[in-house]
Amino acid sequence: MTHASRASHTSQTAQASPAPNPSDGPRLTFAVLGPGGVGGLLAALLSRAGHRVLCLAGEETARTLRDTGLHVRSTVFGDFTAPVDAGTHLREPVDACLITVKATALDAALTRIPPAALGDALLVPFLNGVEHPALLRARYSPALVAPSVIRVESTRRAPGLIEHTSPFVEIDLTGTKVPRTRLTALAEALTTAGPTTRVLDDETAALWAKMSFLAPFALLTTRYGLPLGEARTRHREELASLVAETAAVSRACGAPADPAQALARYDAFPAATKSSMQRDAEAGRPLELDAIGGALLRAADRHGVPVPVTARIVRELRETGG
Repeated sequence: MTHASRASHTSQTAQASPAPNPSDGPRLTFAVLGPGGVGGLLAALLSRAGHRVLCLAGEETARTLRDTGLHVRSTVFGDFTAPVDAGTHLREPVDACLITVKATALDAALTRIPPAALGDALLVPFLNGVEHPALLRARYSPALVAPSVIRVESTRRAPGLIEHTSPFVEIDLTGTKVPRTRLTALAEALTTAGPTTRVLDDETAALWAKMSFLAPFALLTTRYGLPLGEARTRHREELASLVAETAAVSRACGAPADPAQALARYDAFPAATKSSMQRDAEAGRPLELDAIGGALLRAADRHGVPVPVTARIVRELRETGG
């Protein structure tokens, strides 16, 4: 199902979803590394559902969250404030740690989670790209790392203020080496809190499914500084080439890909849609170019897949400061 069809279905619901009953299921303790648009939304929803939530951030942000909690504005979940604990480093046992920073900030952010402090908690990264699982498994126990995918549009307007604008929050939990029972329990807690969550067996397919959609969208809109509607019209041939090349790399890595379906999804999106990479470029923030474009080129090189259009656009973005 495409984002567009989800949006059409959900928009028929006029009222926001009520808060879940805190007595539904066991209470867990979550750490959230990076309480921004995605992390802040998940932290607030989990707290509202009755779980204990510890947000890990810089001292100023942590102080704000301790004092005021997380404020969420959402057409799906309503407007609400959720209390959270907050600190700069993980210093106590938790059941799961959600990693919701951007790839450009990952190395520095991981210093907030010492392996000894993590203990046997699940480490659940929601990062763009496909290379971060190997990095995390080299630093933490492989049996704890559960690379996952989230589909949502959510923005941090200010420390502790989250605006959720998409009519959906969908999560695919994976983890090749993680016991299925642990993933199932986490999925149940997340679903009860609000996000529609499922457990998938094929980690590679889940990560490349997002990569196959994200890479052409992010690279093209950022390269030309255009919203999706103009980019897909004015640069249609390049978009089709990016989609075909990304699909070929995905298949070489062992994941299915459907270029025609990907193009149809882009065509169904609102014309004003912008990629997060494009928004970062407009704001002068570091780009996830290496995590997305660079990772795609490295995978293509490993498998001998020609990707000339992708290589050119990544090169041009790097030359312009990406």
